[in-house]
Amino acid sequence: MIKRYSTFLLALPFLTLAASSLQAQNYSKHDRYRSVGVSLNGLSYFGDITPERGMGGLRLGSTRPGIALTATQRFTERISARVAFSYGRIKGQDVKAIDDHDANAQMRYARNINFRNDITELSATGVFDLVENWEDYLRRPDFVPYVFAGVAVFHHNPKGFIEGGTVPEGLIERTYVALQPLRTEGQSAGYSRTQFALPFGGGVRYRITKEMDVSLEVGWRKTFTDYLDDVSGTYTDVSKLTSPEALYFGHDVTRDDSKAMPGQARGNSQRHDWYMVTGVTVQYIVPQFRNTFKLR
Repeated sequence: MIKRYSTFLLALPFLTLAASSLQAQNYSKHDRYRSVGVSLNGLSYFGDITPERGMGGLRLGSTRPGIALTATQRFTERISARVAFSYGRIKGQDVKAIDDHDANAQMRYARNINFRNDITELSATGVFDLVENWEDYLRRPDFVPYVFAGVAVFHHNPKGFIEGGTVPEGLIERTYVALQPLRTEGQSAGYSRTQFALPFGGGVRYRITKEMDVSLEVGWRKTFTDYLDDVSGTYTDVSKLTSPEALYFGHDVTRDDSKAMPGQARGNSQRHDWYMVTGVTVQYIVPQFRNTFKLR
C-alpha cells in the first residue's frame, strides 16, 4: 500500500504548485506568513527484521521517540514550504517480530538479529493544504487537512546488542556495538551512514490560539539503503569476520549454525528499508507587521 501511493503523493505538491501559480499572484505578500514549531515524534521501522514490509509489520512495542524543529513559509492560499531538523531512534529485534501468523517464525528465532539506529535528518518538503486560505493568518481556517512530500538527507548509525547465541571470549554481554565498521556480511567496503530519503505523508492542523496551531502528522521515509538494520544479503564465511564483534554479529548471534552457512540468506537485498514518523507538532506563527505609513 505504501508503494502504491508514494508516487502520487510525491508528485502532488509539484503539480499543485504549477496549477496555483496564476492564483498566487493575487495572494498578497503580507499574507505569506511563516511559522516555527517543535514536534514530539514516534519512529517505526520496516525492513528485514519485521514480519512484513508493509503496515502489517508495524510493531508499536518497537516504536521509539524522536524530536524535530521546523520552520514553515506560506507562499499561496494552499502551498507552503517546510524545513525540518529531527532526531530519533528506530529499533528491531527478531524475537519481538515473531507472531503466530509468521510463516518464517522459526527462521527469525534462529537468526536472532537485533539492532537500534539513531537517525539525524534534515528535510525540505512542500505542504499542500486541502482547505484554502486567501486571508492572513488571523483569518486562517480552524481545521486543515494537508499532504506533504519532499527530500531529506539523514545520518544513521546502527548498533547491535550482545545477547543470545554464542558470545565470543572478550565481548561483554548486554552492551551495544556499532555495526557498520564490522562488515558483518563480508563486504569489501562499509555502507555509507549518510543517505538520502523521500519523505511523504499527511496530517491535520488545528488552530488553538490566534498565533498557534497544533498538528497530528504521519509520514513515511522511502530510503535508498537496505542497511538501516545492518541486514541485507547473505551470511559470509567466518574467515572474513576478523574481530570478535564481527564474528558475533555476523555469525555467532544466530542460534543454529546450519542457518548461518556462507551464502544462505540473511536478509532480502531486493527491497530497501523504510521508517515512519508519527508526530504532534506545536507551531507558533510569527506575526506579520505591516507598514501603514508611506513616505512622500
